[in-house]
Amino acid sequence: MSEHIVSVRVYITIFLVLLVGTALTVLAAFIDFPWRLNTIVALTIAVVKATFVVLYFMHVRYSSRLVWVIVASALFWMGILFALTFSDYLTRDWISTQTG
Repeated sequence: MSEHIVSVRVYITIFLVLLVGTALTVLAAFIDFPWRLNTIVALTIAVVKATFVVLYFMHVRYSSRLVWVIVASALFWMGILFALTFSDYLTRDWISTQTG
């Protein structure tokens, strides 16, 4: 099985994208967005940076379809866990006001 050779230019480009993402994260930390947008902005930047890391540094971009299925199923499972965690978190206030 032959491996895909990634050029140094691609790695440098991704490195610069990650540096810009880090700078945006630091900049967003000093800005007070309305409502709860601070968390949304920070998580969006983190997801974009994590996507670049997974695609290029973990070589998923050039992998077989089986690896893509495994990554997609892991993301789906993580979504289920987040949904269960958030549903528990959102219902805690409702439970405490009913018993108190």
